[in-house]
Amino acid sequence: MATLARKLRLSDYFALSFGTMVGVGWLVVMDDWLGRGGPLGAMLGFAIGGILLLPVGYIYGQWVQRLPDAAGEAAYTAQVFPPIVSYFTGWMMLLAYFIVCPWEAVAVGKLAAYIFPSLNSYELYRVAGQPVFLPRLLLGIALTLFLALLNYRGIRLSASFQNWTTAAMLLLFAALLGISAAYGAPANFHPGFNASPWISIVLTIQIVPYFMTGFESAPKVAEEAHLDFPPTGFFRAIALALFVGAGFYVLAVAAVAYVAPWQGLLGKHFVTAIAFEQALGARWPVRLILIMAMFGLFQCFNGNFVASSRLLFAYGRRRTIPPQFGEVHEKFLTPSVAVLGITAGTLTGLLLGDALLVPVTEVGSMASALGWLAACVSFWLVEKRISLRVVTGLGIAVSLLLFLMKVLPIVPGHFSRWEWIALGIWLVLGALLHRRFRPAAL
Repeated sequence: MATLARKLRLSDYFALSFGTMVGVGWLVVMDDWLGRGGPLGAMLGFAIGGILLLPVGYIYGQWVQRLPDAAGEAAYTAQVFPPIVSYFTGWMMLLAYFIVCPWEAVAVGKLAAYIFPSLNSYELYRVAGQPVFLPRLLLGIALTLFLALLNYRGIRLSASFQNWTTAAMLLLFAALLGISAAYGAPANFHPGFNASPWISIVLTIQIVPYFMTGFESAPKVAEEAHLDFPPTGFFRAIALALFVGAGFYVLAVAAVAYVAPWQGLLGKHFVTAIAFEQALGARWPVRLILIMAMFGLFQCFNGNFVASSRLLFAYGRRRTIPPQFGEVHEKFLTPSVAVLGITAGTLTGLLLGDALLVPVTEVGSMASALGWLAACVSFWLVEKRISLRVVTGLGIAVSLLLFLMKVLPIVPGHFSRWEWIALGIWLVLGALLHRRFRPAAL
C-alpha cells in the first residue's frame, strides 16, 4: 500500500503552523477585537493567550515524538481512553480546522469586493439577512478548487506555496508597522480598554483559541517529515509559530489603534484598511494592506486545508468513517480522497456567505480548546516524570479554562443558541458516521 510522501523540513512545519493560525482575521474582524477589549485589552488578551499556550505546545511536541500519527489528538487520547472518546476528540479538532476553510473562501470574496465594489452585484439569496453575491461566490469557488488541485498533486507543492505566502506576508507586515509608527500617535489608544480591564481581556482571550489554532497542526503531517528531520524539530516549529503568531496579533492591534482613534472604527468593515486610509489620506496603504491580506488568506486557507485533510485521511485509514477517505494516491502520494472531501465540504459551507464569519470564530474556539485539553489530559495519564507532569498540569489548566469560558453561561461572551445548534449538527453528523462504520483501534 502506498504511503504519504516524506518531504517536509523545519521551515515547512513553521510555515504550516504559523500560516494555519494567521489569515485575514486581523483585517476582517479587527472591529470585533477592538469592540471586545479596546486596544490594550485586545493586545494583552493575545499576548497572555500566546504565553498560556506554550505548555500546551510543549505537550504536543512531546506527543508527536512518541506518536507521529496524522490522527493527532484522536491517536493520543486512544492511548488512555475508550475509542468513543478518541473518536469525538479528533472529530472536534477536525471541526476546528475544517471550519476555517469555508471561512476563508467567504473572506476572499469579501476582501476582493473592497477593491472592486462591482463584485457586490447579482444577489442570489440571503442567509441570516446577509446577501450572497454571485461574483464573490465564484471567486471563493475558484480559490477552493485551486488549493484542492495544489494539495491533490503533492505535499511539496503545497508546502512551497505555504512558504512563499508566509514570507511575503511577514515582509509586508513589517512595512505596515513602519507606516503606523511614522503616522500614528499615542493619544489614539485612549481609552485603552472598552470595558473594565478584566472583562476586556477575558472577552479577547475567549477568541484566542480560534485565532491561535494551528500551532498544533504540525503533528497532523508528522508522517510526511523528511527522513533526516529530527523529532525535536516539531516542538521548535510549534514554539516559534506560537511566539510569532501571538506577536503578530499584538502588533496588528497596536498598529491599527496607534494610527487612528480606535473608537471611531467600531462597526465598520475592514477597520485595518480604513484606519490607515484615514491617517494618511491616501489609498496606497489600503492596497498594501489588501495585498498582504491576500497572502494571509492563502496561507491560512491552505494550512487548514492540509490539517483537516490529514485528519480526515487518518479517520478513513482507521475505518471509523468511509474507508475511501484513507486512500493514498499512487502517483502523487497524497490523501487524494480526503482532499476531495474537504473540498466538497468547503464549497458547501461557502454557500452560507458572510453570515458564516463571526459564529465560526466562536465554535472554532471551543473546539480547539477541547482538543488541546484532551491531548494534555492524555499525556498526563501516560507520563510518569514529575517535571513533565507539572508542565502538563499547566496545559490542562489553561485549555480547561479556555474551554469553560465558551460554554459556561456565567462568563460574558459564552455560546449563543445558534452556536450550540451549529455544534450540535456537527456532533450528530459524527455520531451517524460512527454508528455506520465500526471503529478500528486508534
